[in-house]
Amino acid sequence: MSAGGNGSAGAACLPRVAVLDAGTGNLHSVARAVVRAGGEPVVTVDPREAAGTDALVLPGVGAFDACAGALRMCGLDEPVLAFAAAGRPVLGVCLGMQVLFDGSEEGDAPGLGLLPGVAVRLPGGPGAKVPHMGWNEVRWLRPHPLAAGVADGARMYFVHSYAVPLPSPAAVGAADHGMAFAAAVASGSVFATQFHPEKSGAAGLAIYDAFVAAARQALEMRAGGGP
Repeated sequence: MSAGGNGSAGAACLPRVAVLDAGTGNLHSVARAVVRAGGEPVVTVDPREAAGTDALVLPGVGAFDACAGALRMCGLDEPVLAFAAAGRPVLGVCLGMQVLFDGSEEGDAPGLGLLPGVAVRLPGGPGAKVPHMGWNEVRWLRPHPLAAGVADGARMYFVHSYAVPLPSPAAVGAADHGMAFAAAVASGSVFATQFHPEKSGAAGLAIYDAFVAAARQALEMRAGGGP
């Protein structure tokens, strides 16, 4: 299902961004952010439809095993792995970031294994209630094109009880809540955030702007006969 097209010739030139619907994501907010950034969101449960888009977003909320299991049951793990292997843009959000790793202490299901490491439960403590809900500062550990428009120390919106602890070789951004954890990670064409960029105001929407720009580049490459 296309959520952003209007059938016009102009809409046909927009980069198409699959928003994977495994029943565990905040789909409407993500789709709106893609539209605002100039993309055409394609909310889908069909791995073949996802494979035909220019970029994909893997949102996720809830329990790790439910999300990982639903992805595999729908076959939506396949386009995520294929996009990553082909260097096509992938954006993971919240639990959709954790599923990209090897696994989580929250459950027994394996993750997709695109990134090394395991999510652990936040330890909590004074001033660090679990779940971690609300705004927190993100500090950038190294540059990344999708974070180029976001200031160091920008406040982003988090809702989670598990996180990938630091140090992590994939981490490009960090935050603290009872422990230091990976707030953003990247490897190749894959970028993911523990926070919700679509709920994080202008700073978060800047990430969608950069992601849709990468999708537009992927569209132009495919139109020119690229992968």
